[in-house]
Amino acid sequence: MYYVYVLKNEEGELYIGQTSDLKARLKAHNEEKNRSTRRHRWEVVYYEAYKAKEDAFDRERQLKKHGQAKRWLKQRIARSLQSST
Repeated sequence: MYYVYVLKNEEGELYIGQTSDLKARLKAHNEEKNRSTRRHRWEVVYYEAYKAKEDAFDRERQLKKHGQAKRWLKQRIARSLQSST
């Protein structure tokens, strides 16, 4: 399985990514192994699972490049984004 995920840090910032191992990827983010997510603690607030890697890649790109797709997702998960880290 391949996952598209949304992380939230203690300041409420969001990060969107994709991986085949969600637990290991979250651990890497929190161990500062990813330059763009250093110096923060991250938690998964949402993920989608796909069988095909290409589908996950396309969805990640859609969420990162198209503001309306990201805006709709944020509306769908609004309560999850409000919960404390």
